[in-house]
Amino acid sequence: MKTKISFLIVLMVALSFTNSLAQKPYRVGTTAANFLEIGYGSIANATGDAHVAVINGDLTSIYWNPASLGYRNQNEAYVSVLPWFAGIDISSAGFAYIHPTLGSFAGSLIMMNYGAEDVTTVSNPEGTGEKYDGMDFCVSFSYGKKLVDWFSFGFSAKYINSQIWHESASAVAIDLGAIVNTKFFVWTDIPGDGLNIGMSISNYGTRLTYDGIDLKQSVDIEPDENGNYANIPTRYELDEWELPLLFRLGVSFYPYKSDIHSLLFVVDAIHPNNNSESLNVGCQYSLTIPTYGQVFIRGGYKGLFMDESQYGLSLGFGVLVNMFGNQSLKFDYAYRNHEVFGAINSYSIGYSF
Repeated sequence: MKTKISFLIVLMVALSFTNSLAQKPYRVGTTAANFLEIGYGSIANATGDAHVAVINGDLTSIYWNPASLGYRNQNEAYVSVLPWFAGIDISSAGFAYIHPTLGSFAGSLIMMNYGAEDVTTVSNPEGTGEKYDGMDFCVSFSYGKKLVDWFSFGFSAKYINSQIWHESASAVAIDLGAIVNTKFFVWTDIPGDGLNIGMSISNYGTRLTYDGIDLKQSVDIEPDENGNYANIPTRYELDEWELPLLFRLGVSFYPYKSDIHSLLFVVDAIHPNNNSESLNVGCQYSLTIPTYGQVFIRGGYKGLFMDESQYGLSLGFGVLVNMFGNQSLKFDYAYRNHEVFGAINSYSIGYSF
């Protein structure tokens, strides 16, 4: 019964995805807070951002699918740094607490700092002495629980804020996710070892409307008429902006797995509200060194079949070191190639206890 249900879910979503491939225009540039769709976590970045069905990664998996929390069995903390182009700094951090009966709880923060620039005007082209800056951030609370051995559900509640000098906008959103574990490609009796099917909806929420003191102006509404029309207080009314809504459907499975070596293969299909559909693919080879830990080598490709894609190859590696008391320390690195931005690197450090 479980296999039939899983097959029907995949078939229905695949058909709906196929039917939407011809929908145009793609609404590129019609959403705000696009830092939410960059992709965070060096493991996922190295495997082409294909991660929605992965259950054995690190805590950054909650960005891709909060249902992955249901498969975690240790408390964990992580920090990830993603140096961007033009001096823009992106970072994220999170913490998870695993309760044996209630489920898994996590909190995370994503921050994008644009830096500071000189304020210039027509009369002061070299600068007025002031500086303007910008920053986006997202604070999330996540919960996940494995309801049965083969099904996990999770959600994230988000507060999103975007600031550009004196103007700012905020929104709230939720992520919903589920992971179904099947008996295909099973190598052990460990739950989640077979082929996994993951689905998630990210950034479903309210719209952003910017507001601030720079939108207030004193205007003479009738400059060519005599009378008391000067210095009328006015305010510019800006349009609302949608959040980047993402629907992800993916699978992950081990074509080969042993006590020492394993090979993980992952595929994600992406349906956004501001671009064309695409596929992300990736793989991970892991070498287990008894007592000491694990070594990982990863590769992938992002943006297959995307209309005018600027993404490409990604590579990375990771090291997990076992410590005393069932604790572990993990370091991961990823390289992503972008046609416009060039080489993009990301670094993540995690601690499980």
